[in-house]
Amino acid sequence: MNAALIIAKREIFSFFVSPIAYVVITAWLLWSGVVFWMLMSFVAGQGVTQAASQTPISLIFGGTTLFYIPLLVFVPIVTMRLVAEERRSGTMELLLTAPVRDVEVVIGKYLAAMVFWLAMWIPTLMYVWLISRYGDVDLGAVGSSYLGIFGIGLYYMAVGVLMSSLSRNQIVSAILTFLTLGGLFMFGVLEFVFQDSAYKEIFSYASIWGHMEAFSKGLVDTRFLVFDVSIAAVALYFAVRAVSSRRGAQ
Repeated sequence: MNAALIIAKREIFSFFVSPIAYVVITAWLLWSGVVFWMLMSFVAGQGVTQAASQTPISLIFGGTTLFYIPLLVFVPIVTMRLVAEERRSGTMELLLTAPVRDVEVVIGKYLAAMVFWLAMWIPTLMYVWLISRYGDVDLGAVGSSYLGIFGIGLYYMAVGVLMSSLSRNQIVSAILTFLTLGGLFMFGVLEFVFQDSAYKEIFSYASIWGHMEAFSKGLVDTRFLVFDVSIAAVALYFAVRAVSSRRGAQ
């Protein structure tokens, strides 16, 4: 897999020498900073009894829609160029003529996307530090929250890579990623709509909201991790197939 690592390094370098990386990270940190301020103001205004079921950590990491909606925007922006731009500019043909397997191309792109995903979240550790300065922090809940975020990244970025592999245009790739992730999010939200339905467990299993609700409270539910890894594996499999079909068409 040395070729995959080389491709990943190339992609990471191209991410961080382009303005888009810094624009995305800056916008993300501004958004998350404003949300952090709003939520901490909300917690400070609650009584001890009222705030007991909504800790700062559980609120920040998935307690409101303010956590999920921006991900549906930022993830497509990050992943839209990974393969689509290569195809548009013609460099994909050069890459495919090199002694590199299709799976290595996809894995390399995916690893680069995951590095960027982690780069988005590492600065949010500052919020945990600020909370610890003025109150008690459950480090177990913090650790499981970031594990949940990592799981979400596994399948969100995989879906982005897949849509980029299917598209020749970055904008089309971003739109397809947004619609797919939005559809998966809404499918999970049906858990709260059909409370008495026999399908509630299915909706609950796919619910990213339920996913983070558990992890932000320190509960590591392996079912959600299996779901994340499974969706990521399926998406990457089809991404490899898309790249292979491109090689066969040459």
